[in-house]
Amino acid sequence: MINFLYIASLLIGISGIAILDWKYKLAFWLDHKRTAQTLIISVSVFTIWDLLGISFGIFFSGGSKYSLPVYIFPEFPIEEFCFLTLLCYCTLIIYRGISRLWPRI
Repeated sequence: MINFLYIASLLIGISGIAILDWKYKLAFWLDHKRTAQTLIISVSVFTIWDLLGISFGIFFSGGSKYSLPVYIFPEFPIEEFCFLTLLCYCTLIIYRGISRLWPRI
């Protein structure tokens, strides 16, 4: 049961960001098509970045007792994909929030 903690925390984080998005209509609830395209492209770029780092021996999976033993690619756990989604979605929400508060920036 303890090996679900990391992915559970990532999914809770994504859910929290989605709630903020819904409340303030920043991304998905403003323009779902453009937001989906932005997230797909950005997560894909970071996934390619990670796969290149793995192939060069820079990145590797540490194997924690808090993560699942499920890998999408060698040394690329499923939690990494969730983390990249959280990272990109959070960045998009922060950018949209700041641009709404200070439109001249």
